[in-house]
Amino acid sequence: MSEEIITHSAEETIQWGREFAKRLKAPFLVLLTGDLGTGKTTLTKGLVSGLGAANENDVTSPTFTLVHVYGQQARVYHADLYRIESFHDFETLGLEDMFAGPAVAIVEWSEKFPLPSPWPMVRVRLEHLGGDSRRISVSDSV
Repeated sequence: MSEEIITHSAEETIQWGREFAKRLKAPFLVLLTGDLGTGKTTLTKGLVSGLGAANENDVTSPTFTLVHVYGQQARVYHADLYRIESFHDFETLGLEDMFAGPAVAIVEWSEKFPLPSPWPMVRVRLEHLGGDSRRISVSDSV
């Protein structure tokens, strides 16, 4: 099953993420792809908020820390693999903790994610359409 939506602002992208999050049940892996500035972190704000793990304003890009963990009961991992150059770099992230218990994991730059997932997953591609408009394409959908 696939789905495509066009949003026209950051607020619409966050809102779509909140709605989409209602379909996610841990354990689940959300693989995000798209060029720089396409809204991966903006979408993640909506997903994390929609899952009840954190306020959208508390969700920031983990570009430098590489992994953020939100929530107590319902854990949500947010990983950014942009700076990952090799499998060794990936191994140093400690993402095995992510798979230790049921959680939702959101991975930006997921084309660099080298492991098969033991969890159900969805691929979400974001494309910049000019201005604040984005195309969000979902495949292997929930």
